[in-house]
This record gives sequence, structure tokens and C-alpha cells, in this order.
Amino acid sequence: MSPTIFRRKGYRFFFFSLEEKRMHVHVHCADGESKFWLEPSIALAKNYGLSKKQVAEVRKLVEERKDEIKTARRKHFKG
Repeated sequence: MSPTIFRRKGYRFFFFSLEEKRMHVHVHCADGESKFWLEPSIALAKNYGLSKKQVAEVRKLVEERKDEIKTARRKHFKG
């Protein structure tokens, strides 16, 4: 199961239910996928196919909505 947190600018922000505990988010678009750590600070973990411009755009969106992402993960894993 990979619940979608939100979609924005052609990107899907989501996480996998059966994955490592360290807080992170996956982002997918037509060009590829990336993974960002949320703690201890926001950092690119992996990138598959996104350009530097796209990674910067995604990082900005993660930073802007980090509280929403963290809340969605906590709610999902608590239940």
C-alpha cells in the first residue's frame, strides 16, 4: 500500500506502508522518482530520473508542506 499524501504540479507525494521507520517521503512524476528524508532535516535521499531543476522544485514543495507530510505519516502508522 502506498498512500498518496497530495499531488502538486504533476508530482505525487506518497509513502509505502511497509518501509523503514525513518521519516521520509517519495515523490513521483512522469520523468522519475525521488525520496527525501524529513528528519533530522530535509535532504535528498535518492533520485531516479529527475533533473536538478525538478529536484529543487520538489524539495521546495516538501519544505513548504513538511508538517502536512509528517502528520499524514504519523496518522497512517499510528493506525
